[in-house]
Amino acid sequence: MIKLTINNQNISVEPGTTVLEAARKLKINIPTLCNHDDLCVAGNCRVCVVEQTGARTLIAACAMPVSEGMDIHTNTLKVRNARRHIVELLLTEHRADCTKCYKNQNCELQSLANEFAFGDTIFLDLVEDHDYAIDSSSPSFIKDDSKCIRCQRCVRTCEELQYISAIAVANKGAHQKISSFHNRPMSHVVCTNCGQCVNRCPTGALVEKTAIDQVWDAIYDPEKHVVVQTAPAVRIALGEDLGYEPGERVTGKMVNALKQLGFDSVLDTDFTADLTIMEEGTELLTRLKKALVDGDKKISLPMFTSCSPGWIKFIEHKYPEYLPNLSTCKSPQQMFGALAKTFYAQKRNLDPSKIVSVSIMPCTAKKFEADRPEMRASGYKDVDYVLTTRELAVMIKQAGIDFMNLEEAKYDSIMGDSTGAGVIFGATGGVMEAALRTAYEIVTGREVPFKNLNITPVRGMDGVKEATVKIEGCLEEWKFLEGAELKVAIAHGLVNANEIMRQIKNGTGNYHFVEIMACPGGCLGGGGQPIPTNAAIRKNRMKAIYSEDEHMVLRKSHQNPEIIAIYKDFLGKPNSKVSHELLHTHYVERDHF
Repeated sequence: MIKLTINNQNISVEPGTTVLEAARKLKINIPTLCNHDDLCVAGNCRVCVVEQTGARTLIAACAMPVSEGMDIHTNTLKVRNARRHIVELLLTEHRADCTKCYKNQNCELQSLANEFAFGDTIFLDLVEDHDYAIDSSSPSFIKDDSKCIRCQRCVRTCEELQYISAIAVANKGAHQKISSFHNRPMSHVVCTNCGQCVNRCPTGALVEKTAIDQVWDAIYDPEKHVVVQTAPAVRIALGEDLGYEPGERVTGKMVNALKQLGFDSVLDTDFTADLTIMEEGTELLTRLKKALVDGDKKISLPMFTSCSPGWIKFIEHKYPEYLPNLSTCKSPQQMFGALAKTFYAQKRNLDPSKIVSVSIMPCTAKKFEADRPEMRASGYKDVDYVLTTRELAVMIKQAGIDFMNLEEAKYDSIMGDSTGAGVIFGATGGVMEAALRTAYEIVTGREVPFKNLNITPVRGMDGVKEATVKIEGCLEEWKFLEGAELKVAIAHGLVNANEIMRQIKNGTGNYHFVEIMACPGGCLGGGGQPIPTNAAIRKNRMKAIYSEDEHMVLRKSHQNPEIIAIYKDFLGKPNSKVSHELLHTHYVERDHF
């Protein structure tokens, strides 16, 4: 252990600990901007400077490892003046229209300015000297260079977590900027729209492209019937923006709030998550039968899940030769949208042209997905507007709803019932676990051989997880699987997705079924979730997801009575002609650069 002193307090820490981490152990706050728990150390902003006795200059606490006998001071006059000048210098090139900014009151630079940069400043305002640009070409987010402080969090996120590098640092000195490849619009580069850069941007330089006003207009229009669906990961994160600690389940309050906002019907994406399991599970078993029994060498295995639009765009850009391996199933959001303007419209005797389909998602990539030309199977745009969890919180605040004191309410009927299997779609490994719960029972007639249906090998935050499920005692139709070992893999975060794809490509990854989610932790760590995010917050959200599952009456997708009814009344059977027309799709190869 290494002994040092911080603000006259003694502490012993392990070698490799930074001064910043040591100070946090003593509950001493050192401000940061470029530092983020999910990312490598950069030391770009210098806001975290501290004074070390005997050192000639101030040191960056985030980048300096501790050494024996260090004597650190975090609040000297020299330190305070340096921090103030650093923040003021950042503000000289930052368009500070805070009251009109989407990140107002949730901006790290704004918070530091309130602490250090009040009063007169000695620096000139250089905002008007720069040729700033606003890129709103992406359907998912807006990039505003005038609010960028070049901390490079977004660059490190895109490279380290997502293996995309859609943005990078260009030029030097006063001309330095965060730029895309050849300065192209973000809609014309290899960007997966995952929004992880948005989640880590400390200012308003990267924000989601909001549809709040359009949704309000639809709600106020008496000619429109506005249907809303809520993704599983929203219910365990929404509370963070409305007064709760991370990991609180607020499902009933969320439903009540949506009804008070004026939505005509509040329904659940978990319903179509259950439907996805029926369609995707049947597709997997069909592929296995054709490959193992019929000897069809054209069948593409392993089969990849297709619920994450960020992952879909990643494979379209990076590994287009594996597009046949993707399940043809749409994501639960898009299945819901297609059914809202067909099945739901018929049941409610509504004109589908008057239905406005809104989804509340933890994901900015869902905005891109809803705009895909393939997503119009209903004859209309299947999902009209996508709001993030953060945008829903804004609407609840705008409406003056006292969220914490709301009574709990239940989802409406027709596409409102769900099971615990649908809920766990919100966590990495959840789609796989839900699929195994149903597929194993279809094949053997018995529940999966795991305690309380909890398939623990596919759970957790490991970047890549593998599991093998041995199939024994098959029903007659599935005897060809008797004794087979179903090998599955799970990855979350696109850097881990890339690792699995490399394994499969070089022949070391021998799997039958692979689940990949674009975001760290899966949907619970999505680019539209409340800010901040870190490993501890994602862990609490995951606990809440599995707690919600365990409190559900039904926990297997094929037990959902509304799923049974929709096949009886409308779809016929999984992978039927109607199902393929409405619930399945195809994907396209995109440029590699």
